[in-house]
Amino acid sequence: MDSHDNNASLDTTTPLTPADAPDAESRALLGRREFLLSLGALALAGCGAGGPEAPAGRMLSTGTMSGTGAASAFVHPGLLHTQADFDRMAAKYTASPWSGSWNLLINNSHASLSYTPNPQAAIYRGNDGVHAENYWILYNDVAAAYACALRWKVSGDVNYANKAIQIINGWSSTLTTIGGDSNAQLAAGIYGYEFANAGEIMRTYSGWAAADLARFQNMMKTVFYPISHDFLIRHNGTDITHYWANWDLCNMASIMAIGVLCDDQSLFDEAVNYFKSGPGNGAVAQAVYYVHPGFLGQWQESGRDQGHNTLGIALMGAMCEMAWNQGVDLYGYDNNRFLMGAEYVAKANLIQSGTTYYTVPYVPYNNADNVNQTVFATGSQGNVRPCWALVYNHYVNRKGLAAPYSKKFALQIQPEGGGGNYGSTSGGYDQLGYGTLTCTRDPIAAGATPSGLKARTPAGQVELSWWGSAYATSYNVKRSTSTSGPWTSIASGITDLLTYTDNPGAGTWYYVVSAMTPTGETAESNRATAKVGNTLHTYLACNEGTGTTVSDTSGQGHPGTLTGSATWGTGKSGSALALNGSTDYVSLPANLVTDLTDFTVACWVYWNASRNWERIFDFGAGTGRYMFLTPRSSSGVVRFAITVNGGKGEQAVTGTAALPTAQWVHVAVTLSGQLATLYVNGTAVGTNSAEFLPPWQLGGTTQNWIGRSQYAADPYFNGRIDEFRIYRGALTAANIAALIAAS
Repeated sequence: MDSHDNNASLDTTTPLTPADAPDAESRALLGRREFLLSLGALALAGCGAGGPEAPAGRMLSTGTMSGTGAASAFVHPGLLHTQADFDRMAAKYTASPWSGSWNLLINNSHASLSYTPNPQAAIYRGNDGVHAENYWILYNDVAAAYACALRWKVSGDVNYANKAIQIINGWSSTLTTIGGDSNAQLAAGIYGYEFANAGEIMRTYSGWAAADLARFQNMMKTVFYPISHDFLIRHNGTDITHYWANWDLCNMASIMAIGVLCDDQSLFDEAVNYFKSGPGNGAVAQAVYYVHPGFLGQWQESGRDQGHNTLGIALMGAMCEMAWNQGVDLYGYDNNRFLMGAEYVAKANLIQSGTTYYTVPYVPYNNADNVNQTVFATGSQGNVRPCWALVYNHYVNRKGLAAPYSKKFALQIQPEGGGGNYGSTSGGYDQLGYGTLTCTRDPIAAGATPSGLKARTPAGQVELSWWGSAYATSYNVKRSTSTSGPWTSIASGITDLLTYTDNPGAGTWYYVVSAMTPTGETAESNRATAKVGNTLHTYLACNEGTGTTVSDTSGQGHPGTLTGSATWGTGKSGSALALNGSTDYVSLPANLVTDLTDFTVACWVYWNASRNWERIFDFGAGTGRYMFLTPRSSSGVVRFAITVNGGKGEQAVTGTAALPTAQWVHVAVTLSGQLATLYVNGTAVGTNSAEFLPPWQLGGTTQNWIGRSQYAADPYFNGRIDEFRIYRGALTAANIAALIAAS
């Protein structure tokens, strides 16, 4: 039993009435609860009983809209819970399944009026060689502040409001330092976002003096925020891939929560922008490391252990909900990328039959520390964290999507408890919990239409993936040769996974998906286009000979722009790009390769002098995500590589020598399925049969360059480049020979 558990004699059976509460807001809460229960009104605004909800839009400081609707001030309370959420809880907490979580709350020692906080001037997590660790004091008190705040908001009992304020004020008047080793950054992140949530609930309590609220806000901005901010921008001077996703995620969540608590738009934006495009592993593109068919998103820590893997879902889920309540839809960002990760992690940690877990696909993961994780890690498999009610209820009961594994996990472990219900060590306090009470919504009236349909073309096939509908029993796949149909059904009865592979042959094909539900067939999904065969994606003939624009004659709209002092020279045929090796390169449009699965890049190269790591091309978004071709690596050979995790994560194919200098050389790289091939003058000089990263896995790329590297220290290309081509599909050796002969 927890040492703070002195709640055995607390009477929780006598219902409170508005007259029992001296505080105006508490009286209002009790009056509203009494009225709603007397009417049996169980479907309140925000319960999700109607159609799919959308956040109310918020203007970021960049001037871009984050959702829909007009810009507005911060919503309060508006972190993990809004007032509509508390209204729903107050109406539901005596009914199943909400009541199970409520009972865990009121019987948890942290939600006791006799709980004794223990504020400290300094908190230490990790061994700094001087101070003893004491961080458990903080996480217990944070759990208590949140539990009491939640108990007040649901019951209206002002005594719990006062207890929460006692805890919060004690810390805000005492804490000045968070220290230890690098683990102090975990403390600032995890306990920072949790403490801010407790304070955000209590800010609406009229019994909390304005000066005390201001002091708490100051503590969060001067003690917690600087640590989290410094971590995200420096990562303690390490390689960006060194820290696991959770280190970023907890600090991102803390910054976001503090931003809302303190009405600081810049902090809120800092967290949102890092989620979308940050360089570290907590950004969603790195946290969901690899997308498998059926939108199963391999989480970045899947090869580490499942305790940390599930923590990632708890942290990112909390961040998505806090953003949603401020009008920013991170849940849906990048085609529901967070749901991809949640479904993968949920499935991997659920029992399929007997004692056997579901299997999930896995691709190798490596980082700057050479962890070289080649298989899915089964350590702590089946780990339970109280985070699944949030995921399930957002995607299924708020949005009407199918999330079968998140749903199964949520229902299997409900009711969810909070800090103190999952052991006494820190892992049991890494999330605030009680999600069955706080997040459960009435079932949505009807599921959404299938959505997010994507068509990929590996090895000449068409691989489809889509998001399902909440009440679907199966799915139909339809194909056409026209954007408007007619549609021919090519598959039906598809259940799980939501993926289908078609073999239609060469051509341009269009697909839609519908769902079968108890009430009939749904409308069709968005249309996806698949171009099968070898078709030009980009063709820079480089025959302008003047000006700064390199025309794309493929008709696909991918022109290049000469940058630096780049100019024109004599080409293999006509003119060519002439790059000086110091400032010159050609810039191509953003997101150039996001629609490529199988591909070919081919060009003529005249290299003036040999230097390591010059680039013929380099398409990426910085030093974490890119694909490039160099005429000479540090090993002295021509090399192509692609990565979504920095240098140590590169999937590469290498030749046997560097490209020769002072002569025209034709070079090409192709990918067919997982077979990458590198050609020099039409001869295959290297292959890799396990190259599992197609270009679309890079996501958005903003730095697509000919002649320049993502790495600032690498030299620019010194020479001429002509006839630069990108194809959808992998050209054969005969195709490449024909290209050479035609030049």
